[in-house]
Amino acid sequence: MKVLRIVTTAVFCIALFGAVVSPSARADEWNKKTEVTFSGPVEIPGVHLKGFGVLPAGTYVFKVLDSQSNRHIVQIFNEDGTKVYATVLAIPNYRLKATDKTVITFSERPAGQPEALRAWFYPGKNWGEEFVYPKAKAIELAKATNQVVLFTPVEIEQEIAEPIQSATEPRVVALKQAPVRAIKPTGEEVELAQVVTAPPAEELAQSPAPVQTAENRPETLPDTGSPLPLAGLFGLLALGGAAVLRFAQKRIL
Repeated sequence: MKVLRIVTTAVFCIALFGAVVSPSARADEWNKKTEVTFSGPVEIPGVHLKGFGVLPAGTYVFKVLDSQSNRHIVQIFNEDGTKVYATVLAIPNYRLKATDKTVITFSERPAGQPEALRAWFYPGKNWGEEFVYPKAKAIELAKATNQVVLFTPVEIEQEIAEPIQSATEPRVVALKQAPVRAIKPTGEEVELAQVVTAPPAEELAQSPAPVQTAENRPETLPDTGSPLPLAGLFGLLALGGAAVLRFAQKRIL
């Protein structure tokens, strides 16, 4: 019975460890799903449903739709995540210190005007999403807030009747291909690299790509990674199990 307990314990430990290192992850780790509550109206950039260029006070869900390059696409949903209000172009911007809470920054405006969405940082991440405005709006915001604002000179239809559901839709493709610059409060245009600190290339390379649709996100990571490291790990566990069995046999003898 003692030998049986040893063998059973070994097998249980191997199975438990296998469960811990199982290559699965919640969808939130892919799309950085974040619930955000605004206490007042907030102006947003990007392609949005008609009438939602300014979001009223309330709770919304932010998700990354696509981050295959240095251009990220962020979507803003209603509270229960069933309706896409806006699809926004964002540039990854680095911060020196990560926080354990979500951080949303705004470009504050004069009283009576809604704050303008500026950036979104996911908990525990050193880099977040700095949002890109159309040029005319960026010039207005830069002057009103005395801050540098990111913009794209490409004119993309802002108001739409139906929500965007896929990263391959023409407007999303146009957002990802649009050039991005920055504008100072003086009206001077500057290169993006002068105002945005991009995350290290190796960090971006290690960041998993989110799924590609707004409605059908898988709950586990796709089977694209090499199985060799995991196979090696389980090989070592098997050797350990064999050693335990040999020990048990010696005890029996």
